[in-house]
Amino acid sequence: MTKKLLLTLAMAAFVSVGIACGAPQGSGDGGNGGGGDGGGGGEEDFVTDLQLGTGSVGGVYFPLGQEMATIFTDNIDTEGFNVSSVETGASVDNLAAIARGELQLGIAQNNTAQDAVAGEGEFEGAAVENAGWMGQLYPEAISIITLESTGIETIEDLEGQRVAIGPPGGATRAAAELVLTAAGLEEGDYEAFEEDFGTAQTRLQDGNLDASIEVVGVPSASISELQAVTGEVRLVPLDDDAIAEIEENSGYGEYEISADAYEFLDEPVPTASAFSTLFGSTTQVSEDLGYEITRTLYENADDITLAQSEFITVEDALLGQGDLPLHPGAERYFEEEGISQE
Repeated sequence: MTKKLLLTLAMAAFVSVGIACGAPQGSGDGGNGGGGDGGGGGEEDFVTDLQLGTGSVGGVYFPLGQEMATIFTDNIDTEGFNVSSVETGASVDNLAAIARGELQLGIAQNNTAQDAVAGEGEFEGAAVENAGWMGQLYPEAISIITLESTGIETIEDLEGQRVAIGPPGGATRAAAELVLTAAGLEEGDYEAFEEDFGTAQTRLQDGNLDASIEVVGVPSASISELQAVTGEVRLVPLDDDAIAEIEENSGYGEYEISADAYEFLDEPVPTASAFSTLFGSTTQVSEDLGYEITRTLYENADDITLAQSEFITVEDALLGQGDLPLHPGAERYFEEEGISQE
């Protein structure tokens, strides 16, 4: 058994325990309860009490998932329908939990989903067969966060530094490895910390960390908050060679954080990005309910208070989909709206 598969299984067990303790579960007998034993990757077991996997506190997934859950619950009139948001390790955890039938909805990066469907990367030997694309949400940029007082100006300067590489179960971990490899750094060339976004930024603020590599929406409220507290946030750019290497070895694409994204920026910051996407279980979320969820998301996106809401449009719903499978309900909605991949 490979190291990656062992890691995936370990994360799966961790999330399973976390979900079981943190949110109400259904009976798993095909009724209205979410979660349970049935339907994750095989037979259909449609439910209406759903759980939405988000991410860690401090990132965008967590508050976005909370707002989306409220919008779905308030606007979808289906008997027994409810959506509860659940804090998780983000992309990898969410897709793995959908496969197990423990989450019915989850936010994940499109490139992580490509690995999940293909059974590659963190999902080697454990392909996810029941995660259906329900719509692109917003671009997520690799953000290398430090403070001016550290003297870190390039990714090569991360050598010998204390660097947060993200929590287990999220796509940030893989992105951090891509960045560090592009800098010519290997394990042992830096001190790695497996911190969630909120903890990493607290450690930066307190001087107990030198840099944090995060994959977050732009702008990120937590980065703005860190600047408000410290007054010296710096986003480290990726040079052309690093971006090219990251593109060659992942599903990330070239991206630029605009100078007006944060008040402390004087110029754009070149980096790479993926697309945050909503996925739904094709074995636990019926076509009709999937249709209503997708319709409600795009028709009520203006009710989302986060800055990322401006990117949540039906016109861009298929950005980054590639050959990832659509949820049947989302497919029906997009067809009605005349939305297809260019």
